[in-house]
Amino acid sequence: MLPKLLVVDDDHYTRTLIRRLLDKSAEVHVAADGAEARRRFAAEDFNLVLMDQCLPADNGLELLREFRAQRPKMVAILITGFADVRDAVAAVREGLFDYLTKPFEDLEALEAVIGKALEMDGAYREIDVLRTRLAAEAGAPVIVGGSPAMERLLAQVRQVAGLDTTVLLEGESGTGKDVIAKLMHAWSGRSARPFLELNCGGLPETLLESLLFGYEKGAFTGATQATTGYFEKAHGGNLFLDEIADMSPKLQSSLLRVLQDHTFTRIGSTQPRPTDFRLICATNRPLAAEVKAGRFREDLYFRINVIPVRLPPLRERDGDVIRLAVHFLDHFNAKFGKQCGPFSPAAVRAMETCSWRGNVRQLQHCVERLVALHPGGPIDFLHLCPGCDQGGDRRASNCTASGKAIPLGYQDARAEFERDYLRSLFDSAGGNMSEAARLSGIPRQNLYVRMKRWGYVTE
Repeated sequence: MLPKLLVVDDDHYTRTLIRRLLDKSAEVHVAADGAEARRRFAAEDFNLVLMDQCLPADNGLELLREFRAQRPKMVAILITGFADVRDAVAAVREGLFDYLTKPFEDLEALEAVIGKALEMDGAYREIDVLRTRLAAEAGAPVIVGGSPAMERLLAQVRQVAGLDTTVLLEGESGTGKDVIAKLMHAWSGRSARPFLELNCGGLPETLLESLLFGYEKGAFTGATQATTGYFEKAHGGNLFLDEIADMSPKLQSSLLRVLQDHTFTRIGSTQPRPTDFRLICATNRPLAAEVKAGRFREDLYFRINVIPVRLPPLRERDGDVIRLAVHFLDHFNAKFGKQCGPFSPAAVRAMETCSWRGNVRQLQHCVERLVALHPGGPIDFLHLCPGCDQGGDRRASNCTASGKAIPLGYQDARAEFERDYLRSLFDSAGGNMSEAARLSGIPRQNLYVRMKRWGYVTE
């Protein structure tokens, strides 16, 4: 289904231009004045509203505020003249997604801004759907992502979740292996039984052994009572062992025996006990390499690598950064009782060009920090966490293992050039807008708009 746009402008040429530009990618509705815009807005659920600031009997900014009062998450773009740019900038600070200046000099840039606005609307709507699904499917974790990589992952998870066999989750730190393990449990035939998780990393061998096997009273100093271990507690359910590559050789051998015999013995006991659980393992290090290095038992590797599932890093999940950022923004606003957001276009661009080496976890912590420290209102480029606005990250992530650069798409390459050029230009001009305009040959008003979109000027 095509997205629905409402274009409110008394200029017939502007309405026609936008309608023809988006003829095949969107369902465009038009209104020539505020009264008609109100009627159409009340009758349809629009994905995006493009509003002219100067209407025959209305002020476009005031009309947008009226619309946003009815639909707080409405995504809108203001169409303005160069003389009214300051008002448009103030509107962006109030939560407007972006503004466009007439006459439109660059139709590709116009289409790109509209595309980004529709992505933001899509992210808001996905979060609302996820919230509804979460309420209906109690216990199932929220999975945010609509990229092809995530669609393939979820299809594989759904396929193997119901199979009563061992699964090995592989992926970089922060990719959400624990979330996928919980999803497998929720979608499995064992979902009514326990789901237990234990991180094998950083735990001493003796402590990890007692947690897994349990122990009898008097088995060692401090064992004042018999204690049930994870192998016993997980009976009938799923057991998730994270960072299994950190397990000691002794425990690797013990785990292999439990998986083969479906029995275990508590520490301090000689009585074998039966157990029936499905094992889900996870690691951020390739186990095949660990086997080759002699740090992981080959027979255990073959036993747990029945169904390998690879989790994609965030840099491979096209379009998911903004979806996740909006989800985390919504979550931490509710948690902290704040009203932060939305993200400005410059902030969106900065987040999308970051490599996010810590993956989803790094993005989550970044948004949590933003909400915790931000007083409220829109989040701009300058508010982002240190390291999230480094243009070099994007260039670094567009290289193959051989070191050869993978060409960016035309729009990405153009945006990257403009960002770097304007930054260098502004520095060369000593921060003086008039001098920068003189050096570049770009009209001052036009240059100001471009600088503002990249976050290089704030007023």
